[in-house]
Amino acid sequence: MPPEAPWYSFFPHVNASLNALAALLIVAGLIAVKRGRIELHKKLMLAAFAVSAAFLACYLTYHLSKDAPVPFRGEGWARTVYRAILFSHIVFAVVQLPLILMTIRLGLRDERARHRRWAKVTAPMWLYVSVTGVVVYLMLYRW
Repeated sequence: MPPEAPWYSFFPHVNASLNALAALLIVAGLIAVKRGRIELHKKLMLAAFAVSAAFLACYLTYHLSKDAPVPFRGEGWARTVYRAILFSHIVFAVVQLPLILMTIRLGLRDERARHRRWAKVTAPMWLYVSVTGVVVYLMLYRW
């Protein structure tokens, strides 16, 4: 009988799912605003923020609960690609939080011109972090 998995072993799968859902919500929110559906855009982007916050809580719980990070098993060019994706993902993930908070604040205050300017930087970065989070998961756990 194989040993029982640690209680936190489900978190990587949940985290990847939350990242994927956040990416879908961000894209849907961008489509909504392009079509002039401002209220729908607002709901979708706030949902994306809630999902991203849930991801962050799960991510921190997982990484504070486990003994060591899962090592990447690929070699050669795959390791180089993995490290490049992971590095950019981490840097953008750290940078994006204050950008997201400011962009949401401006949107909720209906400061549309400033909100748009911030969103032009925030949305692509947020989407990149969400998508690369799924890619990192796939590279570590599935490929």
